[in-house]
Amino acid sequence: MTMSTQKTIAVVLSGCGVNDGSEIHEAVLTLLAIDRQGARYQCFAPNVAQRDVVDHVAGAPVAETRNVLVESARIARGRIRDLALFDAARVDAMILPGGFGAAKNLSSYAVDGAECTVEPGVAKAIRAMRAAGKPIGALCIAPTVVAKVLGDVTVTIGNDPGCAADIVKMGGRHQVRGHGEVAVDTANRIVTTPCYMLDASIRQIADGAENVVKAVLAMA
Repeated sequence: MTMSTQKTIAVVLSGCGVNDGSEIHEAVLTLLAIDRQGARYQCFAPNVAQRDVVDHVAGAPVAETRNVLVESARIARGRIRDLALFDAARVDAMILPGGFGAAKNLSSYAVDGAECTVEPGVAKAIRAMRAAGKPIGALCIAPTVVAKVLGDVTVTIGNDPGCAADIVKMGGRHQVRGHGEVAVDTANRIVTTPCYMLDASIRQIADGAENVVKAVLAMA
């Protein structure tokens, strides 16, 4: 636990923009939910190159290179740390928002499916939280990252049968959940919600983020 009575949640970002980084609604609404619950957040991101860069108007890749940490700093208003500096002893919980960045930059799930690899710094941070017995939350597609690292955990990505099957291949279990609902793995201290894995409104994203934050803080 941190020295202060106010709990601190590490929020792991994966860039800035749904198609090649963190889903911005999910990320910002997670930060808002943390603040509204009386906790504080510290954003982190790996200091690595993005897998690709997408023009969010055209919806197509462009010939650019960008850095995940630098792009994530846009969401964090510059108050962000390199994930290489992450110390599980200094936080009470961790949350990973979704977006294709979770499946492209935090892992290779977008390309490799169940056979994906997880960025080493991300995997190390998740394992450190697990070893410390501290809770982890994940939104949208990010539960695949947690399942790949930890294996025998219960998560939700909503109701997509392909992703659910991949989670089983990774050694995990999948629970179907709807808008704003969470899957809580009490034994492994994992909380997940579908968010934009479903056809959702921003209000429903806010509900999911708030419910993940509440459940994670209750475990912290």
